[in-house]
Amino acid sequence: MEIVAYGVLTDEEPLLREAFDRAFADRHRLRCLRLFLDRDTAPTAAGREIVLSSVNDTLDEEVLRVLAEGGTRMIAQRSTGYNNIDLTAAEEHGLTVARVSYYSPYSVAEFAWTLALAVNRRIVRAAHRTREFDFRLDGLMGRDFRGRTAGVVGTGKIGTAFARIAHGFGMRLLGWDVAENPECRALGMEYVGRERLFAESDLVSLHVPLLPDTHHLVDAQALALMKDDAILVNSSRGGLVDTDALLATLRAGRLTGVGLDVYEEEAGVFFLDKSLEVMTDERLARLMTFSNVLVTSHQAYFTRDAVGQIVETTTANVEDYLAGRAGDNTLVFPAARRR
Repeated sequence: MEIVAYGVLTDEEPLLREAFDRAFADRHRLRCLRLFLDRDTAPTAAGREIVLSSVNDTLDEEVLRVLAEGGTRMIAQRSTGYNNIDLTAAEEHGLTVARVSYYSPYSVAEFAWTLALAVNRRIVRAAHRTREFDFRLDGLMGRDFRGRTAGVVGTGKIGTAFARIAHGFGMRLLGWDVAENPECRALGMEYVGRERLFAESDLVSLHVPLLPDTHHLVDAQALALMKDDAILVNSSRGGLVDTDALLATLRAGRLTGVGLDVYEEEAGVFFLDKSLEVMTDERLARLMTFSNVLVTSHQAYFTRDAVGQIVETTTANVEDYLAGRAGDNTLVFPAARRR
């Protein structure tokens, strides 16, 4: 059987191939494609029973129908998030869907702190200056994080890892989540309402999934509550932040810094080379004009440790499917496959 993987990154491919070679040897072949899976590319999966998808693929009802009609029966998503997959349509078309429910939370938490530190200490601006032999310190003054307040929105595994680092800096911890985490409580975190967290925090970091209830969690009202010199970091999902509201806030001269590893319209842009094209997304282009905004292309998870765990779990999900069983990572398991 030939299994096809979409949206495979250059540094990801060797790890993915090694994992599949160990698991399946010569029994199944893996084809890795750089292109993303969407309405235009879905026909290329014809004849492939198993498809490995990425977080920036578009798996709506139309794409899933084309896949099912072409013989696809299983989709293994190589990420924790799956808001790009219409699970209802997948079940209607008899498709098994699995995801990676866990990988190193430290990869994302550490990168969120990388963004926070970079915008606080103006690292990008400083690096650009020194490359031109401009060694002035004008405009590069940051602040100590010690003694200030970190607001952690979402205190699951990644949020907890972020909170531990904040605790190491000597920060006061505020948390918001649907359920309190004893590990965060042990760090001295105080759970408060969302409004109070935004109002009192010097640094707000987002670590919740993108759901209908969390879409535009950071909207104009939330941004209005934040301190004028606060820092906002989003390494979770782009749709958590209302980009138009954020742009209005930045135009008003508010917020010391913003670190974004995700963007709500990143599909079709992130992971691709757009350097020779006109950037038609005016909101993204506008974000790039602010010197206190740092945008990276959804790389927080991108460590050898985390990607290694992702490909190993993806391989295990395929093994579960081939054995006719649902695993811990299975999101959709059609009745026809149940034994």
